[in-house]
Amino acid sequence: MEWFTSIAGVRVPKIIYGTAWKKSATAGLVAAALKHGFRGIDTACQPKHYDEPGVGAALKNRQDLFLQTKYTPLSGQDPDRIPYDAQAPIAEQVAQSCAVSLENLQTDYIDSLVLHSPLPSAKQTQEAWCAMEALVDSGKVRQIGISNCYQLPLLESLYERARIKPAVVQNRFYADTRFDTSLRAWCRRQHIIYQSFWTLTANPKALTSATLTQLSAKYERTAPQILFRYLTQLDVAPLTGTSSEQHMQEDLAIFEFQLDAAEIEALTSLF
Repeated sequence: MEWFTSIAGVRVPKIIYGTAWKKSATAGLVAAALKHGFRGIDTACQPKHYDEPGVGAALKNRQDLFLQTKYTPLSGQDPDRIPYDAQAPIAEQVAQSCAVSLENLQTDYIDSLVLHSPLPSAKQTQEAWCAMEALVDSGKVRQIGISNCYQLPLLESLYERARIKPAVVQNRFYADTRFDTSLRAWCRRQHIIYQSFWTLTANPKALTSATLTQLSAKYERTAPQILFRYLTQLDVAPLTGTSSEQHMQEDLAIFEFQLDAAEIEALTSLF
């Protein structure tokens, strides 16, 4: 495993196992991912799409793991399964969500707490962010970040107002947002770790492109391995949510080879 060190001093694996949409299979798949060598797990306090208690059930040695979860605003929750008081102020919702995550994950601290998406107004987003900062102050959370934030001006505004700066940004990596090219460049200048999700699912054409096909043949690796390695060499941490143990092993094997500068440039033309 290769690692980043965030602006908060937290070690973040360069590839992370994502647990969305695993339902009752979550515990078994997380256990398999850890067995094969993953050291970063991403989840969320969002019963609609994540089985956070299942993640907790699979954790054995918490000390050497990077554990990331999310506060999901009301708009992203199943109305029948909201894990906090929906009538409470936003700051209290954040605190309650974190408390539920700590219980679900059977831990006394979270390495990375991510705001799952901006809230409807900048004021509400700022309120949630201040509550997350308070959790860092309390020692329950080591760093904070934001997900599904595709407007650079919004991210810049949050950054400028923040007392504790975002350490990570986690977004879909796809053509609809031009692969966040400008946003990723800004994150790199601010030393913010960009995490990509939907990296394979959203890019079937790229995975079958001549460039990836040729590099796959050269390195005797799969197209997903080439793409994941490319991203890690650009200081992007991709998430992979595979349910295949063979693919888990392949995903972790990306650190066994390195693309050269010309190959990086050729891949960048695709994204």
